[in-house]
Amino acid sequence: MEQVKVWGERTQTDVIANPGQNTDPASVVFDAIEAAKARNVNLLLVDTAGRLQNKKNLMDELSKMRRIINTKAPNARIESLLVLDATLGQNGLRQAEVFAEAAQLSGVVLTKLDGSARGGVALAVVRQLGLPIRFIGAGEGIEDLRPFSSYEFVEALLDG
Repeated sequence: MEQVKVWGERTQTDVIANPGQNTDPASVVFDAIEAAKARNVNLLLVDTAGRLQNKKNLMDELSKMRRIINTKAPNARIESLLVLDATLGQNGLRQAEVFAEAAQLSGVVLTKLDGSARGGVALAVVRQLGLPIRFIGAGEGIEDLRPFSSYEFVEALLDG
């Protein structure tokens, strides 16, 4: 939560968060949707910060959050993106498989392409799960997150 707040300050973006230790994430989503409606906000980003991809409770929570979004914002255009570490390899594919159903994923953000990671998991995610890569992250700065270009990605893979 602290990291999201820092990025909110850097980008001058309001952050809705519940400071409680054991706060129900779905209630935070509910509050965020209400705040967005009240403020006439056209874009709402929800960061679940889910790290335990194989935990049933996390998957149940993601499903609950999605139900709340569907109920509270039935006409919203929803992008559900999994942020996937490019260094994970096959573990990344497994993570994407687990999240795909619970979060109804529409795409992937591939990060950590700034080091030795090749991002080969991207090919498996696209082919086996049919999920497009929407963005890539090649560093820690705001400008390091950029739209994914399949042409540039393949060129980088071939150039080694």
